[in-house]
Amino acid sequence: MKRKHVIYTLVAVVGAIVMFVVYYLYLGSTAPTGQQPLVRLDNSNIDSLKNSFNDSADSVRVMVMLSPT
Repeated sequence: MKRKHVIYTLVAVVGAIVMFVVYYLYLGSTAPTGQQPLVRLDNSNIDSLKNSFNDSADSVRVMVMLSPT
C-alpha cells in the first residue's frame, strides 16, 4: 500500500512540474492591457527591432537581453 502511495505522489509531482513548464513556456507570454504585445526575436524580425530602436533616437532607449544561461 505504501508503494502505491509513493508512486501516486511522484506522478502528481511530475505532472505539476510538466504543467508549470508548459504554462511558463507557452501560455504565460501575454502582455498586460495597454502594453504592446510581446515579440519573440529571430532572424526574420531583427531588422524591425533595429529600425524601431534607431527611429527613437530623441528619447531614452534601454535594451535588456536576458538569457537562462
